Amino acid sequence: MYLKKPFWNASSASEPETQPESAVVELVNSLDQQRLHREVTLALRAGLREARAEFSFLRVRGLRSILKFLRCVAESDSTINLFSSTQSIPELQVVPVLFQHSLKDLEDQTVTNVEHIFSVEAIKITSPSMDDEVALALRVLEGCCLLHPPSTILAHQHNAIPVLMNILSTRGVLEQGACLDALISIMLDSSANQMDFERCNGIEEVAVLIRDQQIDEILRLKCGEFLLLLIGHVDGRDKPPMASIHEDVRRFLGEKSASLIWAASQFGSTLDPEERLTTLHILARRVLESIDLY
Repeated sequence: MYLKKPFWNASSASEPETQPESAVVELVNSLDQQRLHREVTLALRAGLREARAEFSFLRVRGLRSILKFLRCVAESDSTINLFSSTQSIPELQVVPVLFQHSLKDLEDQTVTNVEHIFSVEAIKITSPSMDDEVALALRVLEGCCLLHPPSTILAHQHNAIPVLMNILSTRGVLEQGACLDALISIMLDSSANQMDFERCNGIEEVAVLIRDQQIDEILRLKCGEFLLLLIGHVDGRDKPPMASIHEDVRRFLGEKSASLIWAASQFGSTLDPEERLTTLHILARRVLESIDLY
């Protein structure tokens, strides 16, 4: 979706700002809003149609389209509001499609019943999700939850945390990195997902990855960033469901690393986005160094 400026809006923009509101201006604004609503709806329908396809390459194309669409949506509050309104319509909801098709467990995608061989009815076989498809689906999940916080509720209804923890422990580096980012987005302001993360021993799973010096260093740094964001920005309370997170970090990573993570996670929110991202990378590197020394 490309949110181009409509032709009818060009003339109104050139008029003097002192001109009072009129019926013509209201009509232009109404047409603009209707156009945006049509574009949002059509882009979602087209992307979701392919994201439900039987073949992985079609689902990948649909996910790429939805991800590009979400990036366009994030450019203005008006399009974010329009996208949020569409997520109350079942056939336009993105998160359920992700878990029903691209983020299904491999065991669920395996054909174990051979009775169809002796029947006249054809069985519908869906190709399994490839690595790039899973990674794209996780990026789309992250975007949906950040742009539309109630999507975390839909994610919880589809057992998002157990599904993502399984991906984190069984998939490759590409999917694991996207999985860590998606975990942060679905746990943000979501007590239900935070409780699921605690029940799945999430800190222990991340600790296993960050302490393994044989795996990709970029993934280990991503784990460090995850812990910093989890403690500093997701876990903002001293009460359940994340009350034991500090004890878990101390138990699996040691007192020194836990203290460093706690202190470093409080980096200020006054920095602009680029400075915050740079600071996060630097702090994650220090966390990694402290764990290697431990």
